[in-house]
Amino acid sequence: MSAATPLPADRPAFAATGRTPLLSVRGVKTFYGNIIALKGVDLDVNEGEIVTLIGANGAGKSTLMMTIFGNPRAREGSITYAGRDITRMPTHEIARLNLAQSPEGRRIFPRMTVYENLQMGAAVNGGAHFAQDLERVCALFPRLKERLHQRGGTMSGGEQQMLAIARALMSRPRLLLLDEPSLGLAPLVVKQIFSVIKDLNERDGMTVFLVEQNAYHALKLAHRGYVMVTGTITMSGTGRQLLDDPSVKAAYLEGGRH
Repeated sequence: MSAATPLPADRPAFAATGRTPLLSVRGVKTFYGNIIALKGVDLDVNEGEIVTLIGANGAGKSTLMMTIFGNPRAREGSITYAGRDITRMPTHEIARLNLAQSPEGRRIFPRMTVYENLQMGAAVNGGAHFAQDLERVCALFPRLKERLHQRGGTMSGGEQQMLAIARALMSRPRLLLLDEPSLGLAPLVVKQIFSVIKDLNERDGMTVFLVEQNAYHALKLAHRGYVMVTGTITMSGTGRQLLDDPSVKAAYLEGGRH
């Protein structure tokens, strides 16, 4: 991997903590039929970090996110979460391990109301703290409180993205996986969603693994980042290091401050 530029003394570095990662991906290869999508990916997410994965469309970012959740299954390599090997574990069992995903394209239940969508998110842990968690996500996304009895499919794209994240939060995850949360959204909504992610991490200590095409916002937010090119991790470093790296700037950041 390419070496990144030196980290300023006022920015904490999380890469060399010596801790056991909360999420560890080692040598993962994933195929679609005979087509290899991930070519031996190595990646770590430590407790309390925001880690982002950037890359061009089609680089394999979403495939990695889905592979962590068991669909598609890794053909080679290992995925460890909280010290447990989840490589061969069924998706529904992974979801019960305090690991939640907000997938690319939102994938809410469009015919269900906002309230019903949130109930589905809470069902993973039996809905034991539903009222408390509902109040929490409505405080994070006040627009959802106004739309509780509206069908999800009738809301705007930004509101649906808020709902997708809120639904994931209803399971009280220790690790939140976010796949392209800014995709297709207006700049003001993007700013709001990234603000919520930062708040969840700083206030609640939530660990976040973020897949994003909006490299500028993602790297500005993240403690650490990885760059993926055609199924391979080609570079890693702190968010600041990658923001300042000339090759990252040329490939992903030119005109990218939106």
